Amino acid sequence: MKPLDTKKDYQNYVDKKSPNSPIFKNCFNAFWVGGLICSIGQIIMDFCKFRGLDKTLSSTIVSIILIFISAFLTGLNLFNKIGKFAGAGSLVPITGFANSIVSPAMEYKSEGYVMGVGAKMFTVAGPVLVFGISASILVGIVYLIFNTQSITLV
Repeated sequence: MKPLDTKKDYQNYVDKKSPNSPIFKNCFNAFWVGGLICSIGQIIMDFCKFRGLDKTLSSTIVSIILIFISAFLTGLNLFNKIGKFAGAGSLVPITGFANSIVSPAMEYKSEGYVMGVGAKMFTVAGPVLVFGISASILVGIVYLIFNTQSITLV
């Protein structure tokens, strides 16, 4: 085999060796699985409202249940199979976030509860938490400053 001389030669080589991705099938699976997860959340929300709970409490209950289901399925190694099938559709933010916390915790359990589970649990989710908490503190401080100065933001 002759050496690859140019970027074009290399790209042609990669194109020959790379399998074709069934993009429409992947998009369809992501769409219906993500829609199913969101529909389950909506059913839980409607049930909570039917039982007389207000919208805020219902939303909290939906979040807790979806996080629990995602963490439980990750523990049973089923969420990864769903993720392989549905791709980004299974990573509806709350379920994907729960999976990203539980997966490293399970993987590093053998290193102990403190240095394994405790230290590695937030490797993926940690930066998101740090950014979210920091941003909410900054927004809260700005809101406090404008609110005490009688300046209307909205």
